[in-house]
Formats: sequence, C-alpha cells, structure tokens
Amino acid sequence: MSTDALIMLRRNVKHTLRNPVTLFNAIFMPIIMMLMFVYVLGGAFDVGGDYVDYATPGMIMMAITYGLSATAVSVSSDMTKGIINRFKVMDVSRGAVLTGHVVSTVARTAFAVAAIIGIALLFGFHPNGSFVDWLAAAGVLLLLIIAVSWLTVAFGLGARSVEAAGFFAVPLIMLPFFSSAIVPAAKMGPGIREFAQYQPFTAIIESVRGFLTGVPAPGQTIAALAWSLAIAVAGYLWARAQFAKRA
Repeated sequence: MSTDALIMLRRNVKHTLRNPVTLFNAIFMPIIMMLMFVYVLGGAFDVGGDYVDYATPGMIMMAITYGLSATAVSVSSDMTKGIINRFKVMDVSRGAVLTGHVVSTVARTAFAVAAIIGIALLFGFHPNGSFVDWLAAAGVLLLLIIAVSWLTVAFGLGARSVEAAGFFAVPLIMLPFFSSAIVPAAKMGPGIREFAQYQPFTAIIESVRGFLTGVPAPGQTIAALAWSLAIAVAGYLWARAQFAKRA
C-alpha cells in the first residue's frame, strides 16, 4: 500500500472512531441482532440442530452489511464537501482516496466479524471445522468484504447527496434477511424461496456455514467466489469511472 493510501486509511479510521453511530451500526447492531434471533426468536425456528450454530454464518453476513452505509456516506461527504479538491491541490494520489475508504471498511468489518464470532462462542456456538476450513471460510469472507466495499464506494460516488448515499446501501443491508441467514430458504414461501436460493448472499452464507461445520459445500463455494469476484470487479470499475468523472 502506498504512503498516500496509508494516510487516507488513517484519516478514515480516525473519522470512524469519532463517530459513535458508525461504530454502533458496524459492531453493536449485529450483536443486538444476534441476541434477538438466538435468544428471542431462535426457539421458533426448526433448523435440525442448535440454532446458534445455524445462525452464526448469517449473523456474520449481517455484520458485514450493517456498516456499509457509513462507507457510502463518508465517500459522498468527501465528494460533496470539497475535500477531493483539497487533496488534488496537495497532490494526493486519486487511487489512494478510494483505496483508503476500501481498506478502512475492510478493517472495520473484519473487527465486527471477529466480535460476532466471539459472541457466538459465548452463546454456545460449536464449530466443527478444521483449521484449514476456518482459513477457507476467512478467505471467502475477505473476498466478499472487499467486493461489497468497492461496490459501496461506488454507491457513495454515484450519489448526489449524503442522504442518498446512505439510502443506496440499504438493499445490501436488507439482502441477508431474504437469504438463508435466518432460516433455510426451503422453508420460505413460493417466490421468496426461489429468490433466496439463487441470490448471491445465500451461496456465500452456505459456503461459510459448510466450512464452519466441517462439511464443506464445494458447489456453494464456487458460486460464492464467482459472485464475490463479479461484485468486486463491477464495484471497482464503477467506482473508478465515477471518480474519474466527478473528481
């Protein structure tokens, strides 16, 4: 990573630490969701085993998506408040601005995922995956986090206002609710069941679930990697095009 990118990363991290709403949405909200689904609603779901074991991969997905609106808002704020023009005067690399946002989002999200896993273990989560399985799950999640980070940066660049930027991230936040994160897709009603089965987050959740339970699902993992790579490429190209047009 270049010196300019490191400077942008440090700047974004400082902004995150000074914003309690960002920290709440990215870290504490997923924990609250896990408390609600595991302890309040978990007994209502028949998943063929301990609900916390089933729900943990889905809660990890929610931890990934809940902090994305902060990234979109931060990027949009940079574009609408003249910060980018100041960076141009300072001869800061254009690519470093985007990279700084992406890396800070990845770091913040990785911390949120670690927090969810720690809470899940306290709740009785019993993963059966080997060390290699855990590494594979981490790789799938890291690729996804990078992918949605670039896509969210593109959302922020494309938005015409800070408020619109936050709204653009809502579909990514809601998508895990229409997947196998909370209940198996097969138990859903017609229409929503088919959507849940074939949308990208279900493949990613099932891939991670397979690794953590020690029963890898190669087909789901291939689909998860394909979806994540497609999202990453689309987000990166869109972000660079938007930045070149507006900066």
